[in-house]
Amino acid sequence: MRIGVAAGTGFGLTFDALLRRQAAAAAEEKPPKGRDDVSLIVLFLKGGLSTIDTLDLKPNAPVEFRGEFDPISTTVPGMQVCEHLPRLAQQAHRFSLLRSFTHSDSNHGPADHWMLTGYAARAGFNPNLKPNNQYPSIGSIVAKTLGPRGSIPPYVCLPRMHPSGGPAYLGPTAAPFVVDADPNSPDFSVPDLLPPISVDSSRLGSRRELLQTVDRYAQSREAEANADVNTTRTFREKAFSLMVSSQTKQAFDIEAESTSLRDEYGRHSMGQSCLMARRLVEAGVRCVTIDHTNWDTHFDNFNVLKKDLLPHLDGGLSTLLRDLHDRGMSEKTMVVVMGEFGRTPRVNKDAGRDHWGPSNCLLLSGGGIRNGLVVGETNPHGEKPVGESTGPADLVATICHCLGINPEEEFHTPEGRPVKITNSGKVISGLV
Repeated sequence: MRIGVAAGTGFGLTFDALLRRQAAAAAEEKPPKGRDDVSLIVLFLKGGLSTIDTLDLKPNAPVEFRGEFDPISTTVPGMQVCEHLPRLAQQAHRFSLLRSFTHSDSNHGPADHWMLTGYAARAGFNPNLKPNNQYPSIGSIVAKTLGPRGSIPPYVCLPRMHPSGGPAYLGPTAAPFVVDADPNSPDFSVPDLLPPISVDSSRLGSRRELLQTVDRYAQSREAEANADVNTTRTFREKAFSLMVSSQTKQAFDIEAESTSLRDEYGRHSMGQSCLMARRLVEAGVRCVTIDHTNWDTHFDNFNVLKKDLLPHLDGGLSTLLRDLHDRGMSEKTMVVVMGEFGRTPRVNKDAGRDHWGPSNCLLLSGGGIRNGLVVGETNPHGEKPVGESTGPADLVATICHCLGINPEEEFHTPEGRPVKITNSGKVISGLV
């Protein structure tokens, strides 16, 4: 397994390269601002959750629209969710549903980009590039504006980085730290970050001495006169310090959790990723993005949801919300659950639902969000919002508001062009 940093042009920066670039940026940037106590977890259901079957059911619509699932009551009077989300229903007082959400793109790639950045993709967008950001992701915006807390990275992606989860023109100092492995794997570890459990700090120190002995160039007088080499040596030392820091060890050591809690989250990628996200924000990470796939249910939608996807979502998300509350973290942790779009209101010939940008429902919790609400509604067939609607730019503006970031703050591209965090988004007043 490999863990690394995804830069704007690729993956896997070394630790010393990351630290050098962060230090260079810190010398030029203004001091961090915002609400220092609030973190963000984005659970991105890649492929597009069928919200008409889960969070915005239409039980009175004709059968070709309403599908096979029945709604159940929740802990919030009047709020209903799918019968296959019973545990989540018991946590409804700890989240709100945004049913007025819409955008106009029903294509994978551009829609993902819009949701994760708040900007629609421009002409020439290539969804096959990894990363493919034309604009920075919300995680990179958080990393750029607020910076790290101590030695822990400000922005982490797991189990992988979504192609639109990168920093774009903000550059590598705003890139995510990428856990390129599944926390549910029996042999999950972070060898590039942490020494093996069998290697204690004293042995790691011996290895550091051995490296210094082998690296004779670094000991030469020529190196003493070379600023770049001196800088490399300095940041290599910081990388070693990071590897033995108790903060970093604790954050990524999922084995430290009790067996019962890991079982409650669920022994699957969704559940263990949610648990890892909680550990990371508890350790000081400002933004964690979970990229979970595959929710693209064109075929056999109801069986796939019922037997596979929804049980995992139900266990992982409901336990995350409860766990954050029990640890006193819910008011300081904003959780956003979304995909790139919803699914078609009408069931297709393959018992599936296709892409549908015009209607979507998001789940939000904590960190300044008012819980226990249903904001907005869709028409009787779930085709589009009724009345005032909200979109990706509004979502980004709302997230920024909750984290104390000015959504109209301007960044500059390498060419010097000013670009606002969002140029049209408005804070969703019903949620905050």
